[in-house]
Amino acid sequence: MSTLYLVGIGPGNRGEITEDAIKSLEGSDIIMGYTKYIELIEKFIENRNVVPGSVTDEMERANRAINYVMQGKNVSIISSGDSGIYGMAGIVFEILAAHKYDIDVKIIPGITALNSAGSLLGVPFMNDFCSISLSDRLTPVDIIIKRIHAAGSGDFVTALYNPVSSRRTELIKKAREIMLEYRDKSTPVGIVKNAYRDGQKVEISTLENFLNFDIDMFTLVVIGNSSTYVYGKYMITPRNYNTKYHI
Repeated sequence: MSTLYLVGIGPGNRGEITEDAIKSLEGSDIIMGYTKYIELIEKFIENRNVVPGSVTDEMERANRAINYVMQGKNVSIISSGDSGIYGMAGIVFEILAAHKYDIDVKIIPGITALNSAGSLLGVPFMNDFCSISLSDRLTPVDIIIKRIHAAGSGDFVTALYNPVSSRRTELIKKAREIMLEYRDKSTPVGIVKNAYRDGQKVEISTLENFLNFDIDMFTLVVIGNSSTYVYGKYMITPRNYNTKYHI
């Protein structure tokens, strides 16, 4: 039986790609994905039938992949990070459910941007946290703003995915403005660009000043909660061990 593999490639370098992901790619007749993500793993998929595409052609990519599987091909669709977190797994399953397609699908988990950035920053996610994508291509701005308020009022450490794009530069400013309603301006903020890739940059700033740093669509912004602090080059969100055990 042919299989559709939804493969999370993590940051894209070999050290952070799981063995299951490599095996799925090696066992596929066709590999599909956003061109920039294909380029990240091109040395692992030599001599494969590769179908690259743009970042906005998810619907076409998913439909083509499903059709290939129905024709008897094993297909991998790659996503950076994990395919089930802002990745291709979502649209694939929506199409399967809408059309009642019955094909074999396997999700191959990957290291998320949140995991990668967190490991470079220290332990910012050691207590409750949430992630919010600032991309308004599929989610209305008013819903995004509502979620930022919820994260702020709930004192969650907050990871902002897709913080800016070439056309969307104001929503990150609005996110900062909202968070300042709930957090002190000195709250630590981590800025991680191209985690575990060429051009990696890791910075720790504050809620007041983090917009002074270079932020793009390959950046994850991590806003600490009211307890997060900085020790040396690390962000630490305590889990209150000191209260219970008197460290």
